[in-house]
Amino acid sequence: MIETSQIIPLFVAIPLGGAFLTSLISKKADWLADLLGIITTLAMFILSLVAVRLVYIYDILMYEMGSWKLPIGIVMVMDGLTSFMLVTVNLVALLVACYSISYMKKFTAKWSFYTLFLLMVAGMNGVIVTGDLFNLFVFLEIAAVASYALVAFGTEKHELEAAFKYAVMGSVGSLFILLGIAILYAHTSTLNMADMGNILREKGASNITILVSVLFLMGFGFKSALVPFHAWLPDAHPSAPAPISAMLSGVLIKSLGIYALCRVVFNIMGVTPAISNILMFLGALSMVIGVFLAIGQWDFKRLLAYHSISQIGYVILGIGIGTPLGILGGLFHLFNHSIFKSLLFLNSGAVEYSTGTRDLKEMGGLSSKMPVTGSTSFIASMSIAGIPPFNGFWSKLIIIIAAVEAGHYWYAFWAVLASILTLASFTKVMKYAFLGKLGEKWNQIREVPGFMQVSMLLLALICLVGGLLVLPTISNIFLQKASDSLLQGLDYATTILNGM
Repeated sequence: MIETSQIIPLFVAIPLGGAFLTSLISKKADWLADLLGIITTLAMFILSLVAVRLVYIYDILMYEMGSWKLPIGIVMVMDGLTSFMLVTVNLVALLVACYSISYMKKFTAKWSFYTLFLLMVAGMNGVIVTGDLFNLFVFLEIAAVASYALVAFGTEKHELEAAFKYAVMGSVGSLFILLGIAILYAHTSTLNMADMGNILREKGASNITILVSVLFLMGFGFKSALVPFHAWLPDAHPSAPAPISAMLSGVLIKSLGIYALCRVVFNIMGVTPAISNILMFLGALSMVIGVFLAIGQWDFKRLLAYHSISQIGYVILGIGIGTPLGILGGLFHLFNHSIFKSLLFLNSGAVEYSTGTRDLKEMGGLSSKMPVTGSTSFIASMSIAGIPPFNGFWSKLIIIIAAVEAGHYWYAFWAVLASILTLASFTKVMKYAFLGKLGEKWNQIREVPGFMQVSMLLLALICLVGGLLVLPTISNIFLQKASDSLLQGLDYATTILNGM
């Protein structure tokens, strides 16, 4: 058990080491930066699969940093939710790194791109594995600062403006989170999540816990781009290079926002009916407002950015319902959204790579010249719209059934309506971008390079077979373990402290 737990710090150490080596030895050779990026992300993905198996065997793993014991010392923790998030983050990171081999050639300084990219991955992994609330903030800031720089990577006027706006809004969210942590530390005299959860349970509800809950809801709401904290996202995601757009929408807002919010609310503060109702309301609000804002967009990437807000609403709605089925559906949709939204942003990057435009009105008939991009875009569009048998259908269905079972019929109605409007929105995308008659100015374009195609095809394959994750044999190992970590609530603290 002690030897097995040595895997946990590797999720931070390996990408940090990869970032250091990339900045040190890859300045003169782009191929070396590509190689280090692929090797590092592949190692992380393999380790995350190993983590799933270890959690299935041992249920929970802990690693003490240094020789200080709990609750004073810093500890890294791996449970079902941790392993679930690690697979999600590192799978997308691997495929994005593969896509970047060809795509990032049109930018300068590949070594700096991969350095920032691996720092962002290290930060996200750190947020996921830490058992200490202040270190969660530190890793969150590492990932966030790297993402600010990556949004501005093209250094054009609109990219710099979007990165500045993103940095300012992100800093406001971080300030709320830091203030909440400071108040909790003053109230409990500890920063260890498990110890903090135990102390809060003993002290009971108070005005302090209400204030901290509001601060965390606003702070992590900014990070996850929930309505009304979403203003930065429609500018930041379209402005970034396509691989970074895929990372931001696919995994960054989930690890820094949704995962951290769920961990704090369920396992430290303790979920209450009031918090549950707030989460469901914000989820439904994001779901509906996001899709209405997306329908009128003609910029391909901006349309996808608004749909990120909408789809995050489904995740928060499912988790906010608070039932075993609702949480399972919310987490399942988190994974599915990471896949099909990453694919859609890579598709938009492929279209822009070949045509030089993101305006849907200027496109048309691109499938005849870009069959891989066109077919994978169709699969991703059907997935996000919730059309069977694609993966998005199953997670949305579970959330809707959970809402009906819990008696939240209006929330189920809004979920169905948002899905119908999503289908309408992506019908427009397919019609104007890929179907119809090919414009004369696109006669000379070709399909994107092989590495970009491989990433899109693998993500499309997961969209096709992702529904199998709900099968009991697979679900018990992957999804159910993650759901159980949230369902145990404040018992998480007892499990950690007893385990040490």
